[in-house]
Amino acid sequence: MKLENIELLIDGSGEITIGRVGPVSCAATASDEDQCLAMLVRRPEESFEDLLTRLDRAIADAVEDQIFVDEING
Repeated sequence: MKLENIELLIDGSGEITIGRVGPVSCAATASDEDQCLAMLVRRPEESFEDLLTRLDRAIADAVEDQIFVDEING
């Protein structure tokens, strides 16, 4: 599994977090120094690998197209 966007984000002083966020039992978030890029909620039956792949794509959408996903706050 190659997660190029996650790797670039972390290498560039960004971060990802995976775990509980308030009432959400499993979420994956990504942010750079300035803003939150993506906040995803793990779907029922979604594998951890699929969640990371979705996060990687969401990071690309945020960086390249200014599309920011927030599944936690609606």
